Amino acid sequence: MINTSALSYSYHAEKKIQFGDLMIQTGEQFLLLGESGSGKTTLLHLLGGLLKSQQGSIEVNGTDITKLSESALDRFRGQHYGFIFQRNHLISALSVEKNLLMAPFLAGLKQDNERVGEVLNQLDIGEKKYAAIRELSLGQAQRVAIARAILNMPSVILADEPTSALDDKNCDRVSDLLLSVADQNKATLIIATHDQRLKNKIKNMIQL
Repeated sequence: MINTSALSYSYHAEKKIQFGDLMIQTGEQFLLLGESGSGKTTLLHLLGGLLKSQQGSIEVNGTDITKLSESALDRFRGQHYGFIFQRNHLISALSVEKNLLMAPFLAGLKQDNERVGEVLNQLDIGEKKYAAIRELSLGQAQRVAIARAILNMPSVILADEPTSALDDKNCDRVSDLLLSVADQNKATLIIATHDQRLKNKIKNMIQL
């Protein structure tokens, strides 16, 4: 599913981050842990093709994404990945439905209103389909961000600090949602975090 070899990244000549090789199977769930500055977000962005690898290989579903052209990588990301970040990056002026329909559009896939409704119902926010993002609570907006991430039925879900700004109740809610949607979509889930509360939820760990 995800295999890396001799992977490293340099921000400048004085700072090179070397990562251990990874072998992650389909449907596995991992926490990516480490101190601030250890490279958690860098590794997550490399795995997701958001940063181009300077050295080493990253194989996802049998494809070495470091060898793809920019346009091919864009298509590959849209079809295989779901991304969830601490900030939801939703477009506040648009409705929930239109925010979600952008995911297949950008990936070059067919827009499917039925799938939008299905995913929103899965996350218990089906009644918010036509609401504007600015009308939602923080928790509802987070669910929309999760819905967008899984809309294209990705094989890999990457989450960067999705719970660090949340209280215990909402941390439990968001982490349980992520685990649930990953299970239901048979997706590999990797969460980069320093939130120690998640250790009670996910036992597999990558320590940087």
